[in-house]
Amino acid sequence: MAESTDSLVPLRSWIKDEAKKLNNCQNDRRKKKEVIVRLTTVAYGIAEILKLVNSRPNGKHSLEEEVQIDNFCVHVGREADYFQHPWDDINGIRMISTGSSLTMLEPSYLSCLLSEEEKDGQMGRYLEVELEPSIVEGSPSEGTVSTDGNDNRRCQLFARLLYELFSHQPFPDEDVCTRINGDNCSREPAHKKTKVDHLSSRKELMLSRARGDFDNKADSTQTDSTFQVFARKMQELGIPVSICLMTQNLLESGLNGDKAGDAYNSLRVLSEDLHLLLLDPERFLFDKEVGEHDNADLLYRKEKLYGRDREESLITDAFCRVSRGKSEAILIGGFSGSGKSKLVNSLRDRVDAVGGYVLTYKYDDISKEKPLFGVVSALNQLCAIIKERNTSKGLLAITNKLKNAFGDDYWLLASLLPNISLLSFDFIVNEKPASETINLRSLCFTLVRFVRVLSSPVHPIMLFLDDVQWADDTALDVIHSILSDTRGSCMFFVGTYRDNEVLSNHAIYNFVEKLEASNVPTKKFSLTGLNQEDLNTMISDALCLYPRICKPLSDIVFQKTKGNPFFVLEFMQSLCTRGLLWCNRQQKRWVWNESIIRSEEITDNVKYLLASKLNGLPGNLQGVLKVLACFGTSTSEQLIGYLSETTEYSAIREQLDDAISGGFIEKDGKGGFKFVHDKVREAAYNLIPTSDKNQFHYDLGKLLHATCKGKEVGDVQFVIVSQINRGLQLIESHPSLRMEIAELNMKAGNVGLDRSDFVTANSYFSVSLSLLPEDHWNSMYTFCRSLYFSVAKAAYSSANLEKAQKALQKIIDESKCLNEKLDALHLLVTVLVERDAQEQAFTTSFEVLLQLGETIPDSFDKRDARAMVKKTSKILGDISEESMSKMKEVDKKTEYILMFYNHISGVAFFAKPAMGEYP
Repeated sequence: MAESTDSLVPLRSWIKDEAKKLNNCQNDRRKKKEVIVRLTTVAYGIAEILKLVNSRPNGKHSLEEEVQIDNFCVHVGREADYFQHPWDDINGIRMISTGSSLTMLEPSYLSCLLSEEEKDGQMGRYLEVELEPSIVEGSPSEGTVSTDGNDNRRCQLFARLLYELFSHQPFPDEDVCTRINGDNCSREPAHKKTKVDHLSSRKELMLSRARGDFDNKADSTQTDSTFQVFARKMQELGIPVSICLMTQNLLESGLNGDKAGDAYNSLRVLSEDLHLLLLDPERFLFDKEVGEHDNADLLYRKEKLYGRDREESLITDAFCRVSRGKSEAILIGGFSGSGKSKLVNSLRDRVDAVGGYVLTYKYDDISKEKPLFGVVSALNQLCAIIKERNTSKGLLAITNKLKNAFGDDYWLLASLLPNISLLSFDFIVNEKPASETINLRSLCFTLVRFVRVLSSPVHPIMLFLDDVQWADDTALDVIHSILSDTRGSCMFFVGTYRDNEVLSNHAIYNFVEKLEASNVPTKKFSLTGLNQEDLNTMISDALCLYPRICKPLSDIVFQKTKGNPFFVLEFMQSLCTRGLLWCNRQQKRWVWNESIIRSEEITDNVKYLLASKLNGLPGNLQGVLKVLACFGTSTSEQLIGYLSETTEYSAIREQLDDAISGGFIEKDGKGGFKFVHDKVREAAYNLIPTSDKNQFHYDLGKLLHATCKGKEVGDVQFVIVSQINRGLQLIESHPSLRMEIAELNMKAGNVGLDRSDFVTANSYFSVSLSLLPEDHWNSMYTFCRSLYFSVAKAAYSSANLEKAQKALQKIIDESKCLNEKLDALHLLVTVLVERDAQEQAFTTSFEVLLQLGETIPDSFDKRDARAMVKKTSKILGDISEESMSKMKEVDKKTEYILMFYNHISGVAFFAKPAMGEYP
């Protein structure tokens, strides 16, 4: 602000004006906070000018004369600015003894980031300072610490100034100054020794915490230092605890040169703390209101990524490149709890902001038999997102693009992605063409075309697959096909995995090699634990305390957790539970017993911490967590609904509320529930004894099966069958049960097959086959024909042609008549063509046509062939639309004849050249 618009007010006069404002707003908390921010801003300016000038006695002024109220003036902004943002009108400080002026300003680029409403809602300030004159003759450079022994004295003198600034009263020299000059006093750091040193045992400490003796009884026998008592008296005057603690630590710096644990050692550190108070006053400056019986919470910044600036920049830059029209991939490894998912999710808002689409799917070890389902499910989400974001006109344009791209193959797209019907009724398909069989190659081609149509630099797609260590090469092959498309796909793929749980031959590494071979830009990096500085910042934020005070605690936490973010959260919570970290209501701050935390054998295993935590829960809450853990990381609302219909879990909704309150699960945004972290799910699952796990799964599956019998349950069917399958060894001697479960698996496999989830279908069909008795072709003939044919279709679709051929041959060998073999023979010819067995395909088709009553010559004369084509063309040309509409449907036998003629015409040219050339 221009100097002409400022007024220069002596600091003492300015303090009197602020005292009046404070007295007039005792019942207005916001105005009171505004005054506190203004006072803190002035304190910061004075600390900065003292730090930069770093003046020394020069014969004219003593330190006492320089570091005192009457040596400073305040540059105050215009009155109009005050009424708009009253905390922003402090523009600088002038130091009278040196003639130096300090300008304080907030960078304009920060102001433009916030709207006026946002500015009104928060008082935080990021200030830059500029000293005039910029170089003070005879002064050390900025940031250096003086070695002349005067820093301690400056700090204690600043404590006096700080007291007068905030209390509006003279400093009580007779009470404190004599102690500063050398009288004996207790020097115990408040956060290390307070209130538990007199307790004779760990048991007494826990009993004390349990009784709620947090402030009075335990403290009554503790001798506080003079400066602790002084800080407490400051609190009684209504001065924020943060300022009282700062004053105490400034005074402690003058204890005859013997620094207390939290004492300041330079004005530079003091200036950093004051700036922190201004950056986030709600967290660090203002007092927290904690009721007598309230439990204080650790206030983590849930939205903040600590220590991940480099990695955040990497994924952001990669997405920016994708939004210019290229596909790219990033694989992020790291231990469970290292923050992989949080890092990726930090990009979501940016993708949404530029019109991109974010698709996600999380794998887990419970549902790993459905790896391909994850990719298809994620892309299915895209249809719903597009429906939500577009107008009717926009949807029509997108629908037309899809129709042009797919033509008559739209049924294939609709069968893969059911949500495509949300875009247009034209994409509703009741059943696919009977003669069509989808395989992995056609699935990849379909999804590639789909992404090509819907992605663009204007609307890039971000596909995030979490925990891909549970995926297999089938799912990753589909992703590779999309990313390597060079005809317009615009996708950013991010996959996270636990690199300590995968071997060198895992599909992930082969996937990366394929991407690089296809010239798809690919990066791979791993997240390790937070370093000590970032961890200290995280704990400082949670405790709302200065980082320098939290450093001893964060060092211990780092030793125990190696900086793993999730482990840190659980470890800190365990300290609270054990009574080793608590919120002292009298001091209005978090305190801890460092010596006990260091000496106690607290586990360094996060699984043990979580297990101890869960074992202390009520039995009914443990029960619901065990059930949810059996379903994987998330559970749908539909499944919860079916469980609530049972007697055993009729109260599950109330128990879910308790689990949410306890911080174990949360809503997933789709109406269902998910565990807050994989480790919590694993700990909940481990509540079930290993020897009982299979029985637990089996009983849960049978209970759901009984509840859902006769209902259309959708995806819940997969859950039911998967649960039952975990207990197959329990039914080895029960033939009727084995048959029932075999039928369930075949039904689930066919659902997967209809959805083109071939890997899932294969897994269920394999279980069904394993449950059949030895004489199954005799005792279960019809079921076996159906099952083996489904096995063949799933194997063919998964490109396992040998398995498909064996299953089809078994049907042909065991079937009792030609009609029961025809479907298998039709698919067998398709498999033989795929395996490049042209002659065998021709022979099979030839023999089937003969059995169907057709006569096929060994060879054709070229002239005869031309005559036949000419005759057929004339017949077709004479058929009118009216007569075509009146034609009867061909019977099943004719349909099969046409199908096998179609086969034989395709392979005859290669397998039987004697049949003649095409005319």
